[in-house]
Amino acid sequence: MASSTSVLFERDGPTATITLNRPSRRNAIDAEMSAALRAAISELEGDDDLRIGSLRGAGPAFSAGMDLAAFERGEAEDILFGPGHLGGFVSRPRRKPVIASVHGPALAGGFELVLACDLVVAAEEAVFGLPEAKIGLVAGAGGALRLGQRLPHAIVNELLLTGGTIDADRAASLGLVNRVVPAGELEDTARSLARVIASNAPLAIEASLALAAASRNVGSDALWQENDRHLRALLSSDDAAEGARAFAEKRAPIWLGR
Repeated sequence: MASSTSVLFERDGPTATITLNRPSRRNAIDAEMSAALRAAISELEGDDDLRIGSLRGAGPAFSAGMDLAAFERGEAEDILFGPGHLGGFVSRPRRKPVIASVHGPALAGGFELVLACDLVVAAEEAVFGLPEAKIGLVAGAGGALRLGQRLPHAIVNELLLTGGTIDADRAASLGLVNRVVPAGELEDTARSLARVIASNAPLAIEASLALAAASRNVGSDALWQENDRHLRALLSSDDAAEGARAFAEKRAPIWLGR
């Protein structure tokens, strides 16, 4: 893996712990972090001694999603549309499972990273949401697609259209989280779950992941193409530019509808 301070990669036997490491920016994802996460997933996938990964965030948040300052700098193409989309992860086929270990907020692209993982362990204070509509965008890194596959339409529409948040218990009740634990038990719980999975036969794990994903992935290429069409249109809109400015200036946006 290429050297990067924005994503850390640590081995513990058959488990790789991948840490989003921009705590001063609430682990918001810029082009550098997206490329570093892509490299970390490639290392996990390519190392035969590693059986499973755990994805976590440094500092008080899991991830606040795409860095809007990076978006204003013109980095959206690299962040959102590179191989595997966001972080080289959210649309990437994988042979090895990844557990999301979530504390604090996992919002926008941060929640989309969680949704792309295979299992989720959350601290009691974890918060999940897709607030893209509040800044003139769409949850185009798999959020709208995956929620549409997993949840009833009324709940999907509420989450996407209001941009509101849900807590860990609500996420668990909707089937989006495997376990909710006190914050002090989060890392131990994720490691314990990883050890159990890593002790099983690697070919069986790979085949199980592939079969579980098969029905969900039918027509996925066409879905991602439609997703990207909408996302590109919104990224170039006046409303998206206004949403990013308003967020930075801590004011209500003035929508233009174009």
